[in-house]
Amino acid sequence: MQAETKKLGVISLGCDKNRVDTENALAYFADAGWAAVSDLSQADAILVNTCAFIDPAKQESIDAVLEAAEYKKSDKCKVLAVSGCLPQRYFAQLKEGLPEIDVLAGTDRYKDLPAAVEAALAGSGGAELANDKNSRSFTCKRVLTTPRHYAYLKIAEGCSNRCTYCAIPAIRGDYTSRAEEELTAEARTLAQEWGVKELILVAQDVSRYGTDGGEKRLIPLLDKLSALPFERIRLLYLYPEQVDDELIEYIAKNDKICKYVDIPLQHISDKILKRMGRRVNGAYIRELTEKLRAKGIFMRSAFIVGFPGESEEDFEELLGFLREARLYACGFFAYSKEDGTAAARLDGQLPERVKKARRKRAYQVQAQVSARSKAELIGKVFDVIYEDIDYEKQLFCGRTGFQTPDVDGVTYFTSGQPLDVGGTYRVRITGVSGEDLLGEVTE
Repeated sequence: MQAETKKLGVISLGCDKNRVDTENALAYFADAGWAAVSDLSQADAILVNTCAFIDPAKQESIDAVLEAAEYKKSDKCKVLAVSGCLPQRYFAQLKEGLPEIDVLAGTDRYKDLPAAVEAALAGSGGAELANDKNSRSFTCKRVLTTPRHYAYLKIAEGCSNRCTYCAIPAIRGDYTSRAEEELTAEARTLAQEWGVKELILVAQDVSRYGTDGGEKRLIPLLDKLSALPFERIRLLYLYPEQVDDELIEYIAKNDKICKYVDIPLQHISDKILKRMGRRVNGAYIRELTEKLRAKGIFMRSAFIVGFPGESEEDFEELLGFLREARLYACGFFAYSKEDGTAAARLDGQLPERVKKARRKRAYQVQAQVSARSKAELIGKVFDVIYEDIDYEKQLFCGRTGFQTPDVDGVTYFTSGQPLDVGGTYRVRITGVSGEDLLGEVTE
């Protein structure tokens, strides 16, 4: 008699880099004979892959773990595993404070999860899978959790930038680039076997690829990826000091590279940038944004408000920059005082109410800027990958090259012809609706 297939429920939190880790874990479980289920009440074991970047992310992860623990009260779920950044950062605290957890795994132990979960399921007790700081492994094994027409490719792990506010180096370790041959092989599988049309490159700092080996290798990698049958290649999370004239020109001239970059600038005040440990000043940032605009490259950015020592004048300088730079889209974070970071020891820590008020004001200013930027697109024609139908709106839905999944809004459009999901269509922009664009397929 054939044994019943074991069922795994998964909760994946955090960034798209964490999503890739979850997809790797799913592949390891699939190899071990497990089947993933979307209904957690049907799972024999539940895996929560966590984020611990800032306080809100930590709280979301803890809430998800507690939610998953409730399923252990049923007769079905027997094992709760927690992986990723939260256990990597707070291993001892989780072990002591949440005894409901059976398996704890760091950010580099996904391949060991199936055996640990099966042992716990068999009654052999829990497992603590801490990272080995002397080794780091990568895999091409994936079970895609995105729609088939796009996928993320994590090209490096960790970070060596040492910004004073960031705990990522302490959680994920130093920057380590994956081998070009391995990345090319994984990308080829995504294109040829999965049918991926849009490849999204991610890392804590995509622009620093190869520099841990002494040489910038992002452009040579992009040359290899561009030779594969993708329609689009998107670059996320580039640091400003690495976006030089050569890279800007390459993005502008390579037809497969989206004319869109996500560059976290964090601030514009020289004083605050220095306190953050950033390697550029306000003048460099202003020049960079002008260069990108001159080449027709859309830019998204992220900023931290309420950083220790940020005066009202520093904040007003940031608002002024938002108005003058006219970035396509921005995200704003209220400074989070993170354990073990240099910024946590700085003087000038601001009250939460001040940080939240500044974040709200920044979003209000950027909303006005983004509305004007989007209005300037009316009448222009862009390639849109068709993704879905919004039955409530009675419109097709897709994304342009300057719309990242789950981040930048979408394009709703009409068409007088049948459409294929994942297909690319020429769409004329006819209007704006909040964060989204409206359009129609051209003849």
